[in-house]
Amino acid sequence: MFKRKIYDKLLQWKHESNGSTALLIEGARRVGKSTVVQEFGKNEYDSFIFIDFSAAKQSVLELFNNFSDLNYFFLQIQLQYKTDLIERKSLIIFDEVQLCPKARQAIKHLVRDHRYDYIETGSLISIRRNVKDIVIPSEERKLSMYPMDYEEFLWAVGDSATCRLLRQAFESGIKLGEKTNRELLQRFRLYMLVGGMPQAVDAYLKYNNFKKTDLVKRDIINLYMNDFAKIDPKGRISALFENIPAQLNKNDSRYHVSSVLKNYRAEDILELVFEMQNSGIVLTSYHTNDPVIGMSAIKDLTKFKLYICDTGLFATLMFKDKDFTDNVIYEKLLNDKLPFNLGYLYENAVAQMLTAEGNSLFYHTFQNKENKRKFEIDFLISRKNKICPLEIKSSGYQTHASLDAFIEKYHARILSSYVIYTKDTKKENNIQYQPVYMVPFL
Repeated sequence: MFKRKIYDKLLQWKHESNGSTALLIEGARRVGKSTVVQEFGKNEYDSFIFIDFSAAKQSVLELFNNFSDLNYFFLQIQLQYKTDLIERKSLIIFDEVQLCPKARQAIKHLVRDHRYDYIETGSLISIRRNVKDIVIPSEERKLSMYPMDYEEFLWAVGDSATCRLLRQAFESGIKLGEKTNRELLQRFRLYMLVGGMPQAVDAYLKYNNFKKTDLVKRDIINLYMNDFAKIDPKGRISALFENIPAQLNKNDSRYHVSSVLKNYRAEDILELVFEMQNSGIVLTSYHTNDPVIGMSAIKDLTKFKLYICDTGLFATLMFKDKDFTDNVIYEKLLNDKLPFNLGYLYENAVAQMLTAEGNSLFYHTFQNKENKRKFEIDFLISRKNKICPLEIKSSGYQTHASLDAFIEKYHARILSSYVIYTKDTKKENNIQYQPVYMVPFL
């Protein structure tokens, strides 16, 4: 199993909760939820039972119809799974709990009983749809899980030092040197291409072959497309999803719904956008009409950009017109040799990193009143009681007219301003220039 940061959060929950709450781990399919909770059960408890509701026998499902006798329930579960449960030393895992809503409802009674600990896992694409006829337990604590972040990816390839050293360099403002930066940037581009889906990382490590890795990612994308088809048989969500790279490539100020779905406007498909966002597969960045603290309260729901939760999947979707993405294409991407602008690939990577660090995604556009020139800030994040604008560059290009105009207009609201690019760290005129792999430390 790959080392995942969420493991420490599971430990924290176990010690702080001491059985007073169940833990629901939400996330897109294939991000590794089932694997990490089984590893947790094996390492941190004397025994555990793993109930996979996608494969559970009917006799197991029927046990959740009646909770009048918990002694009977626990006896049957132990018999079904041939595992002894030890009071306050055992864990019961409800995997894919969205497939058995009554199990989720039962958490209230099980936690009150307090004999064992409980972890639920659920795929976001359906967990919020299957709650119509049940009471959501207040004893449930939620935790989001994402694809492997850059540090977790480096751990997987045997590098446990780089991110720790990068954080130290960021906090002290140390320059890395262009040679070191080039090496670090190539390693980060490898992460962008392979991505953080555990199956894709495993395929890359096992075969050292981009084609085989790409085939795994295509399988995941097809799985997501099938899930989208279940939610929206008309195919609108699938079309919106497939066109994310093309929309970002236009470098426009929003996702233009009408160019993908004829006769639809953004306000017509807000529910579909929420479904995509709730799936965990798609990240939504909303336009903030006034860039201040509390941007969630003033975001414009009809102006948004869409990103994909994993940049490795994004890279595969970019070339979905071929049966597979050639190793040659991957090699050129890795070495930054493809003859077109990859700004939108870097932009998706930044969106993924910001989300993994707990940031909601916002952007801002504005116009110069005198010459009518339009400006756009790619991302805005909140820090302390101020905001930080980010302008993303896919090269070492250092002009930043939008950022300059934003600073001039909103300087009193700004804590720090960043150009995220591909060169070494530096600071000029109160603007911090940071290589893209430093984004997690902002």
